[in-house]
Amino acid sequence: MSFVAIFFAGAFLCNAMPHLTAGLRGEVFPSPFSTPHGKGPSSPLVNFLWGMLNALIGLALLVYHPFAPGMNVDSAALLAGMLVMGVFTSVHFGRVRREGLF
Repeated sequence: MSFVAIFFAGAFLCNAMPHLTAGLRGEVFPSPFSTPHGKGPSSPLVNFLWGMLNALIGLALLVYHPFAPGMNVDSAALLAGMLVMGVFTSVHFGRVRREGLF
């Protein structure tokens, strides 16, 4: 069942990227702490901290459920987690931008 943890590690690591980059670039970006949740702007500091938390959770999952990269189920699970989170967030934030919420 470690492939489930590795799937979520991929999802958390993928979600860390936009929040970290927005925070480091000093840009506002939606987060779960914005109003409305996930749609309104959050400060760069909030995004940086949220991104760091996501990165730490993803890395902690990989520490407790290590895997050997390669053509195996664990690597597929990590990539699947990143793919699912990436598709979800790109569609979600594309819709948020079109609606002009941030």
